[in-house]
Amino acid sequence: MKMNEGPVDRIIRVIVGIALVALSLLGVASGVWMWVAYLLGAILLVTGIVGFCPLYKLFKLSTAKK
Repeated sequence: MKMNEGPVDRIIRVIVGIALVALSLLGVASGVWMWVAYLLGAILLVTGIVGFCPLYKLFKLSTAKK
């Protein structure tokens, strides 16, 4: 997998991912929204750490410098 996320994109994804996971774990969100926040946060966190986004690949986008 070739990285397709730039450094600013990765930092934003990690910060938002941590915030969403924290919201779900601390009980701020409840019910279905808790699971949505947890899942979306986990996806953002993983893609931010790895530097590869499958949706970017699907739509042929990249924020990484060449």
